[in-house]
Amino acid sequence: MYRIVKKRVLNPTVTLMEIEAPAVARKAEPGQFIILRVDENGERVPLTIAAYDREKGTVTIIFQIVGATTEKLNHKEEGEYLQDFVGPLGRATETEGLKRVAVIGGGVVGLELAYYFAMAGVKVTVIEMLPKLAGNTDPEICKVLMDDYKKRNMTFKLDCKVLEVTGDSVIYQEKGERQEFKCGAVLVSTGRRPNTAGLGLEKLGVETDGPAVVTDRHLCTNVAGVYAIGDCNGKSLLAHTAYREAEVAVNHMLGVRDEMRYDVIPAVIYTDPEVACVGESVESAQAKGLTVKEGKLPMLFAGRYVAENRGGRGFIKLVVDTDRNCLVGCHMVGSYASEIVMTAVMMIDTGLPPERLKKLVFPHPTVAEVIREAIFQI
Repeated sequence: MYRIVKKRVLNPTVTLMEIEAPAVARKAEPGQFIILRVDENGERVPLTIAAYDREKGTVTIIFQIVGATTEKLNHKEEGEYLQDFVGPLGRATETEGLKRVAVIGGGVVGLELAYYFAMAGVKVTVIEMLPKLAGNTDPEICKVLMDDYKKRNMTFKLDCKVLEVTGDSVIYQEKGERQEFKCGAVLVSTGRRPNTAGLGLEKLGVETDGPAVVTDRHLCTNVAGVYAIGDCNGKSLLAHTAYREAEVAVNHMLGVRDEMRYDVIPAVIYTDPEVACVGESVESAQAKGLTVKEGKLPMLFAGRYVAENRGGRGFIKLVVDTDRNCLVGCHMVGSYASEIVMTAVMMIDTGLPPERLKKLVFPHPTVAEVIREAIFQI
C-alpha cells in the first residue's frame, strides 16, 4: 500500500500525485512509467513519473483523467492509500538488452511499433488472428508490406489466436496446434475503441452505440449543445480527423455552414515502405452499390522513385465512380506515400472528372507524378 502525500490538480483532466514509495523512488527517473493497481479489484493504469525524491522516498506521478479507471484514481485524496505498483520501471522506447518481442495484433499501430523494434535490432513476431495484416488495407499492398517486413527481422503468424501470455512467452494456436514464442516483452495492439466510461454521458442522455458517441455530420449529438469529436465518436480514430471535426463543430456552433466528410480523410501506415489510402476501395465502393473501375500503376513510372528506390515494388491504385465520373479512392504503397496522398485527397474532394485531372501539371521529377500517370490508366 502507498500513501498519497500530496495531490495537485493541474486542470480538469490532469493530476499530479506525490506518493510514498521508497522502493520505486530508489530506482526512478523522470519520464519512466510504472503500472499501478488502482484498487483491490485489480484495475491497473500506466502512469508517468514526473519527479522523485530519494531522501523522502517519494515519487510524483502524472496522469490524464480519461475513462473510469483514471477517474477512480483521481477521486483518491491526500492521506488515502493506493494498492501496489505492478511490474518494473521502464520506458516505452527502451530496447537495451531486448532480443525478442511479440506483437499481438497486426493492425496499423501494431505494424508501426513492430517495425520500430525491428529497426532497433530486435527480432519481432507479429501474431494476428485475421488471415491478413493491416485491417482493411488493400490485400496487394499488404503482400508488398509483408514481403518487405520479412527482410527486416520480422516474422508473422497470421490466422492465429493468442491463448495465453506467460512471464516469458506467448502461447498461441496455429492451425489447431498449440505453439509458443519465447520473448523478452509483449506489445499488445489489438485495436482501439472509444473510452467514454465514467464520463457521465448517461446522465445527460447522450446517445451511444456501444462505447461510441453517436454524432451527425455536424458532430452534434442527440442532446442540444453537446458535440463529440475525436476518438469518442468512433468514426475515424486519427488525430487529423479530430482536428477537422473540431473545426466543423465550432463552425456549427457559430452558424457557419460546414459539414464533416469522412470519405476524404487520408490514413497512413508509417513504416518503410509507407502506405497511404483515402476514400473507397473497389470492394467498399461495390458494397455501397457504386459502379467503379480501377487504374493501377507501378511507382516505377515516376523517374524519381526509380532513382531513389532500387528494386522498389511500390504501386498506386485509383478508383473512379463511372456513374458520377469522378475519383472516389486512392491506395498506394511506396516512399513519399504519406506526402503525396494529399493530391488524391484534393482530387476526391473537388469531384473533378478524370479528363480534367489529366490536364494538371506536376513538377518533374517527383514521385507524385505517378498519380497523374495512373489517371491515364483508367
